[in-house]
Amino acid sequence: MQLTMQANINNTALSLLRFLRLVLSVLLLSVLWSANAAAGPVETFKFKDEATKLRFQVLSKELRCPKCQNQNLADSNAKIAVDLRKNLYNLLQEGQTDQEIIDFMVYRYGDFVLYRPQLKKQTYILWFGPLAILLSFAVGVVFVLRRRTKIKDNELDLSSKEQANLDDILNKK
Repeated sequence: MQLTMQANINNTALSLLRFLRLVLSVLLLSVLWSANAAAGPVETFKFKDEATKLRFQVLSKELRCPKCQNQNLADSNAKIAVDLRKNLYNLLQEGQTDQEIIDFMVYRYGDFVLYRPQLKKQTYILWFGPLAILLSFAVGVVFVLRRRTKIKDNELDLSSKEQANLDDILNKK
């Protein structure tokens, strides 16, 4: 009886281990499959020379994906980024200059498509906003520190009557 119970426990444990192995295998395969699916298609462009290829790489890193907000065209797998890379490739093949390509992208998608927007009225806040915030903070800190020292100075200045009372208290001991 004892042996049959032990055999049943061993069979149950073995079945449980097989089940866990199966579950882990399925999880591993699903993770690998989803990682492969997320990678997206790899684009291969044929360039007429190395200079054009280098320009493509530089421009695709300088231009921002309109959907991903903080990824450049080279790093984004969004459909719009794929389309913009194809547009960029076609514009380079047509012989357009870097500035013409940037102007086209800005005209089509706005200044947001640039990581370093051009300095103009509409982008002053982007260029000078952080500096204004930093200066405001520095002025605030100086103001608070000066006010604090004035309050401390006023607290230490005793009237002649208060000074006499303090002297009497100290002399009594």
